[in-house]
Amino acid sequence: MKGKIILFSAFFIMTTAAVSAQAKNAPRSIISTTALIRKYHDQKELSGMQKGELLELYIERIKVLVKTLPYIALVTKPGVTMADLGIPDDGDHKKILDNQAIGTTTFLDTTVEFQRKMMPYSDKGNLIAAILFYENTLKSLHEFNDLNEM
Repeated sequence: MKGKIILFSAFFIMTTAAVSAQAKNAPRSIISTTALIRKYHDQKELSGMQKGELLELYIERIKVLVKTLPYIALVTKPGVTMADLGIPDDGDHKKILDNQAIGTTTFLDTTVEFQRKMMPYSDKGNLIAAILFYENTLKSLHEFNDLNEM
């Protein structure tokens, strides 16, 4: 019985190690796969929301913009990897991508903390206008894609 437990444990550890190693070597997306808007809104819909809900939408849109706009000369959609673009998937490029991800996360953490502390004091109308502006900016990426395909 002990032998089966030891064998099963060893098998489990080796399987976990293999899966973990594959995850580290898997190609990473240039634009975070979390850089997505679940739903776009209109002014009437936003006007019916509470300020707390608006603040969450505002923060979500900031995150998506920060995770998307710096990369539009390379790619505009999440899920595209360096290999997809013909960029060598070597240590130097991976390190640059990792450092960029760390910098983006640090920036967003600071920005979100600021937004959560300061934006509750903003006017509801200004929050709505900002959300609509951010959403229009994100929608314009579709136009950018069309221009890029010409």
